[in-house]
Amino acid sequence: MDKTVLELRDVWKVYKMDSVEVPAVKGISFSVQDGEFVAIVGVSGSGKSTVLNMVGALDVPTKGLVFLDDREITQLPESELARIRGRKIGFVFQTFNLYPTLDVHDNIALPMRIHEFEEKEIERKAKALARLVGLEERIRHLPAQLSGGERQRVAIARALSADPSMILADEPTGNLDTKTSHEILELFKELHEKHGKTIVLVTHEPDIAEYAGRIIELKDGKIIHDGKNHKKREH
Repeated sequence: MDKTVLELRDVWKVYKMDSVEVPAVKGISFSVQDGEFVAIVGVSGSGKSTVLNMVGALDVPTKGLVFLDDREITQLPESELARIRGRKIGFVFQTFNLYPTLDVHDNIALPMRIHEFEEKEIERKAKALARLVGLEERIRHLPAQLSGGERQRVAIARALSADPSMILADEPTGNLDTKTSHEILELFKELHEKHGKTIVLVTHEPDIAEYAGRIIELKDGKIIHDGKNHKKREH
């Protein structure tokens, strides 16, 4: 039986602007199974990044419930949310968010150091992850010495370093050209198919969403489509 790693139940997010309430997400419910690759799509302002922030314990719903690995997280204190973010979720952002003074190896190693992994384990995993994302030869390069695609590969390796149960990617190809974007998506596909990673990816581009096995489409803060992706790229 499939294991549910993520569930949203009737989740709302309402922002207050002065005395005006602006609902960004309106009663969304869905679940994600272990090992799924899900794309959340929609135009700018549809609520997809807001949903991802709540899934990733970066924000809490105005009402409704969010479960990670069968644990309801909406009422937890920030210290506990930080621990969950660090150990259960790997984040990949559009802007890479690498530390400019750290080389590839040390950027990958950083989450493991924060969570006090043994140094021998950090060394082994940092090298293995650099190899996995094709950066073994550039492991001592600084971010400024890398291309955009290489920087995003470092960010993906870093997201994997604490062995999270789920990868959340927010517009991960937004700063990349078309060719590099598809190379990065092929890497996500490999992580999903060969390494069994659960991936939730947010994008406004339909051709990027085609890499996922399931597509959830948002419009005006509501789900208007949730189903299997029949156009999934196989090449």
